[in-house]
Amino acid sequence: MNGNIQVRSDLADKCSPPVAALVIVDMVNDFVHPQGLTATRSGRSVDAGRAAIGPIGELASAARSAGVPVVHVQHSTLPGNASHSGSWVDARGRATYSSLDICLDGTWGQQVVDELAPEAGDLVVKKHRYSGFARTELDELLRERGTETIVVCGVSTNVCVESTARQGFDLDYYVVMPEDACASWNSHLHGAALETARHRYAVVCSAPDVISIWQDWRP
Repeated sequence: MNGNIQVRSDLADKCSPPVAALVIVDMVNDFVHPQGLTATRSGRSVDAGRAAIGPIGELASAARSAGVPVVHVQHSTLPGNASHSGSWVDARGRATYSSLDICLDGTWGQQVVDELAPEAGDLVVKKHRYSGFARTELDELLRERGTETIVVCGVSTNVCVESTARQGFDLDYYVVMPEDACASWNSHLHGAALETARHRYAVVCSAPDVISIWQDWRP
């Protein structure tokens, strides 16, 4: 206790199944499949993203077995520029490896990769900006389930994963980031984002660290 504030300072306490949720960010075809727009149009390697599929899948399996909610956050671009704004178009137009029609709503590119496809009971949230919390129902869905800690993983570590994790922290969630379940096209930016998170707003650990907590948990 800290005054009248209960503080969860231990990783096992933070990740306790009754209060944790696994938030998987943008593991969709356009970002991590070799035939997605990131690889075919932008010429960006998807190797790092694909390397994260295994650890994320193991996290999701352990989460489901322990009763931890699994949330798939999908980037979504609405047809006819309906989800665009001037600032978004300007920033995306200058971004490395960008495409304004990436993850077009309802297309194969927007779908979660087959290896991590949502299962019965999983939640799916579509986002139109970098953060999974930006004008979405994510916060409401988590609050309804008593979530206090978000275990955030996916791509890209330094963009959508970081934005989701930071906004989650600002909304007073504990944040856990398994570094081997996060990926970026740039290893330097990946490392810098995790180092900032470690120093300021999240616990950075490994996927096995979280998995062991969920596997060992007993009601």
